[in-house]
Amino acid sequence: MIGAGIFALPAAVVERAGVLSPWLFLGAGFLIITIVLSMAELASYFRTSGGPALYATEAFGPLVGFGTGWLYYVSRVASYAANTHVMAVYLGTVWSWFNTTAGHEVVVLVVCLGLTVVNVIGVKGGVRTLSVFTFLKVVPLMLLVLIGLRSVGPTVLFPSVVPTIDDLGGTTLLLIYAFVGFESVLVTAGETEKPRRTIPNALVRTVIFTTVFYFMIIVVYMSVLPTDVARSGTLVDVGRRLAGPAGAVAITLAAVFSIGGNLSGSILSTPRLTLALSEHGLMPAWFGRIHPRYSSPANSILFCGGLATVLGLTGSFAFLAVSSSLTRLITYSVCILGLPVIRKHADSATLQQAYRLKGGYAVPILALLICIWMAWHSTLDSWLLVSGLLAVGFALYWLEMAVLRKK
Repeated sequence: MIGAGIFALPAAVVERAGVLSPWLFLGAGFLIITIVLSMAELASYFRTSGGPALYATEAFGPLVGFGTGWLYYVSRVASYAANTHVMAVYLGTVWSWFNTTAGHEVVVLVVCLGLTVVNVIGVKGGVRTLSVFTFLKVVPLMLLVLIGLRSVGPTVLFPSVVPTIDDLGGTTLLLIYAFVGFESVLVTAGETEKPRRTIPNALVRTVIFTTVFYFMIIVVYMSVLPTDVARSGTLVDVGRRLAGPAGAVAITLAAVFSIGGNLSGSILSTPRLTLALSEHGLMPAWFGRIHPRYSSPANSILFCGGLATVLGLTGSFAFLAVSSSLTRLITYSVCILGLPVIRKHADSATLQQAYRLKGGYAVPILALLICIWMAWHSTLDSWLLVSGLLAVGFALYWLEMAVLRKK
């Protein structure tokens, strides 16, 4: 979860919410908790992998299950494309050319195509790349918070003048991008020891820690930087003011490692979604073909890398981030709607071991309303992009169904 979002969002949120930004991050964390709790109960009914696609299939059948799985795939690809822009921004702190349009496009092309080739050659190369990028990702951020806390004053935490937020829903939708990703662990739940107990506890604790951590980062960000700089700055500016050039370099490296790790992990795992859909007969067999030399799902990787490249070259970070958040909100909503069905059909032994939420359906209903409220504030362009990509997915689905009928 602690990836590109926290490096990209501070300036965008401060520009929209001003001194309320830290509390908005905290509030978004509590909103996400309701969704996480609902997904945690869903996870506790299953021992197998699959995540949202599995839950939707069990509740509503293969067609809805495919649509949910495809939407989750789209959200991952859009997020991947958005994060290439964040990489360009932080590389721009080292060389300003990366902040130009041409610089952004070069980063998108090099990252998307480079990581695609690495993963086609073999999963071992992808894992090695991920391990390198993950090394010491969070340590510089923790040091930034610890050093920056001495600059925090009461005026930042409790401002005397509280501004109004013109687009609270849209701002919250953008901010949610920093919290998405928790559902990734659900996809591989079957590989986890005692998933019915481990997964729910891990989800809740992770989101609580991430919320508090983000809150402290934004408090330090606003305390260290002047208001005019905070509206357009990055965490590199905070590092520079706290520790000079060494601090700027440390945060730049943390950003590159974090974003690089996020991108490497995404291109490693996201193509496996279309591979799995193909193996279950829900997408054309082309997506399931394994490279004869490298033993990798080359076609799925190439499709994912190509789609991410197109999205990255045609959309801005904010547009892609909102689109990614929108698709995940739709995915969460379908899963939450399926919870009563899954509860009803669970056997007594499963019900006894499940992570049952107190208050009946109060938390899931609240989570569903939150999803609808945030999705309602998405832009028309984001809805059009999601609808278009969903149509592509269903076209592939019906193509495969037609092939199976002929057989």
